[in-house]
Amino acid sequence: MNSITTESRWVRYILILVGVGWFAALLLLPLAIVFTQALAKGLSFFWQSLIDTDALAALRLTLFTVICSVPMNILFGLTAAWAIGRFRFRGRQALITLIDLPFSVSPVIAGLMFVLLFGNRGWLGEWLQAHDISIIFNTPGIILATMFITVPFVVRELLPQMEARGSEEEEAAQVLGANGWQTFWRVTLPGIRWSLLYGVILCTARAVGEFGAVSVVSGHIRGQTNTLPLHIEILYNEYQTNAAFAVASLLALFGLFTLLAETVLNRLRHR
Repeated sequence: MNSITTESRWVRYILILVGVGWFAALLLLPLAIVFTQALAKGLSFFWQSLIDTDALAALRLTLFTVICSVPMNILFGLTAAWAIGRFRFRGRQALITLIDLPFSVSPVIAGLMFVLLFGNRGWLGEWLQAHDISIIFNTPGIILATMFITVPFVVRELLPQMEARGSEEEEAAQVLGANGWQTFWRVTLPGIRWSLLYGVILCTARAVGEFGAVSVVSGHIRGQTNTLPLHIEILYNEYQTNAAFAVASLLALFGLFTLLAETVLNRLRHR
């Protein structure tokens, strides 16, 4: 079999070596350090760090935030991708730009936006206080900030697929007597299921690891408004390095699981 490149063998070996070395230095080595430091004081210390009261509270809040934010982004992603991919309307490009806004705005700035909107001195602060509603420095603010940061992931995975498929299959289903709901469940959803799952995985991974926006709106109340990334920061700042790495290993394991899930989905997708 002829080579598809014209470079000599030693050039290809050098390029491969550089690529593998870069991958090992930026990904494998940091992961190895995380797990080494997490287990440096033994399995007993590692386990105690994970079942600590504050660590469990941070884990519960992280899971609750994901459970609340990801389904909302799935619903929004499906709706927005359907509208943008199927229709041409005034403001369509503006909507696409707004969906991409979290990619270009710093998460810290996004958190400050919510503080200015819902904080005690924000635009809606007086009204919220009058009705005894607490958003900033509370769980609702964390959920809102996470939803904002993770908005683009599902839409951006679905939109190219929706535009590439076109609307012929949906139109054929409607001609055959299917209503809108039947068309969506039996025609549209099966065609975009892999893109949807991929978007959900990316959205979930970002929601679990979000730090900047959540840090601004959370207030860092130990045991109440700290997610796992915030709890790790507090442990590290208090010089509890091994405990911080023990909790960080959970996020590292989730990241590895995310990569594995993406690989499996890509293989199923190409089949």
